Amino acid sequence: MIKITLPDGGQREFPAPLRGDELALNISRSLAKKAVAVRVDDEVKDLSTLIDRDARVAILTAEDPAALDILRHDCAHVLAEAVKELFPETQITIGPVIENGFFYDFARPTPFSLDDLEAIEARMREIVDRDKPITREVWERDKAVAFFRSIGEEYKAEIIASIPAGQEVSIYGQGQWQDLCRGPHLPSTGKLGKAFKLTKLAGAYWRGDSNNEMLQRIYGTCWASEKDLKAHLLMLEEAEKRDHRRLGRELDLFHFQEEGPGAVFWHPKGWSLFRCLIDYMRERQRHGGYHEVNTPELLDASLWVASGHAEKFAEEMFSLHTPDKRHFCLKPMNCPAHVQIFRQGIKSYRDLPFRMSEFGKVHRYEPSGALHGLMRLRAFTQDDAHIFCSESQITEECVTVTNLILEIYRDFGFDQVRVKFSDRPSSRVGSDEVWDKAESALRTAIEAAGLDYVLNPGEGAFYGPKLEFVLRDAIGRDWQCGTLQVDLNLPGRLGASFIGEDGQKHPPVMLHRAMFGSLERFTGILIEHHAGRFPLWLSPVQAVVATITSDADDYAREVTARLFARGIRAECDLRNEKINYKVREHSVRKVPVQLVVGKREAEERTVSVRRLGVAQQRIAPLDEIVMALAREIEDRSPLITDAAAAAVAAE
Repeated sequence: MIKITLPDGGQREFPAPLRGDELALNISRSLAKKAVAVRVDDEVKDLSTLIDRDARVAILTAEDPAALDILRHDCAHVLAEAVKELFPETQITIGPVIENGFFYDFARPTPFSLDDLEAIEARMREIVDRDKPITREVWERDKAVAFFRSIGEEYKAEIIASIPAGQEVSIYGQGQWQDLCRGPHLPSTGKLGKAFKLTKLAGAYWRGDSNNEMLQRIYGTCWASEKDLKAHLLMLEEAEKRDHRRLGRELDLFHFQEEGPGAVFWHPKGWSLFRCLIDYMRERQRHGGYHEVNTPELLDASLWVASGHAEKFAEEMFSLHTPDKRHFCLKPMNCPAHVQIFRQGIKSYRDLPFRMSEFGKVHRYEPSGALHGLMRLRAFTQDDAHIFCSESQITEECVTVTNLILEIYRDFGFDQVRVKFSDRPSSRVGSDEVWDKAESALRTAIEAAGLDYVLNPGEGAFYGPKLEFVLRDAIGRDWQCGTLQVDLNLPGRLGASFIGEDGQKHPPVMLHRAMFGSLERFTGILIEHHAGRFPLWLSPVQAVVATITSDADDYAREVTARLFARGIRAECDLRNEKINYKVREHSVRKVPVQLVVGKREAEERTVSVRRLGVAQQRIAPLDEIVMALAREIEDRSPLITDAAAAAVAAE
């Protein structure tokens, strides 16, 4: 007998093994019609999978989150089939699922055009309408290689030839089209539906190696329903409006150029915003008991060998050899340098926890194709900190750090934060016993902080497990920013120790902590989250004083000076232009506050106040407005005014 346990806890017994689709029909005809896959214990499989043992089984429909990747994988296959039908000379390579969609790489001498994408998408819909069964066969490897070579698919044959001899090779077919794939897949092309869209074209090197041929990549998105697809396309449209690279140009914040690939050229306004982040974090860390330090950007390669970075991180490090035959590396992170500071002098258990922070410039090699504005750089600044403590202090320190991180995100307008727990990776340093201790300590800290988390298996740092803090922005996108890592390996490798209560030397625990992560990247996230309309306290230019007539020039200078005296970043606009022109121009620049003054305001010592996104203006005494703005900036409200927020949403 086969005993099946269903998601609701109910059990059914069957005299012989049965397929997933047979089980679905046994439960109900309506479920069988909607079924797209089956989950056996924790593994998602084809609906045709034979269930031949006692197991927990769930029948998945297109609405199940677990089925979304299957839909997207099938959509990639339907894309490849459509391309082969329309452009038979094309060779197919790989087509994986990615976040929110999929892509497929093609080898074709003639570039695809946007018109081609429309034709391909139309053919994909025809393939869905055909509703051909999707079948799986297991082939012998050499047979599969020979087959794909015989039909001119050299790239696919190369992939299969790299599979170890004797390993199972699964081939999925739909109609006359076949592809190498692990699966699982839908039972037929008709189950895919038509909630998909091809989104863009790009180039990609074969196997990701710039020494190989350049392929053409077609991206697409796929969802369980038209409603979900439309919502995603609207989000993409909104994301394009908020693109930090475009806003960076329009707001005169920064630029990039080929002579400094992966590095930022900050303009005065952008640097003002960047320094505002540093000043904010510096204040929070000072109150949190951190000692700010600064360490060299160039360090001898021997330090990176001792730390383990040279072995695990070598391809991402910039290095150079000097005329005196020394080998140096630009630091990709600050951790080993902070251990060197901790090692200076004798430390006692009474000195712990010792909290050290740095706004350290680091350099990591990223392929040119991976660079993406402020989001992916080669040179960036980390709000790095390391806490040296004893094992008994891990939980308390982790809880304190976690609470601080969440408070900081709220200050910047991020209320939705998810936590991921990343445990030991396959490539790591340290014994399993040490990793067991580190993972247990970090898990205890999460529970003590009362946080929900999801497991991110195998994604820890090579020296310790970590928490990742994922922010959700104003249009629903997730960004991984802060991290907290428990490290019982690096301090000992680099000879750090403290004198314990027993009078003996002990290696300290090292907590690695970043809250913004990369300051440049966090700046890009902020730009897109706020659509360039920063809250008053963050705005590079917080107020502009604009004159109606030249009679008010002296008063405008006085108002600007008063704002400066209260630490408000203000500009004075005395140009001989109409006031409506000035107001419109500063609104486009997204200045939060405009103070308009004319002859009457000068005589009455008042200002006409205009807030960004608010139609109404009001007249108020100068002293009152200066005090109110200073107070709002000091309070660090994470949001712009309700009316302005509504204006952002409407754009």
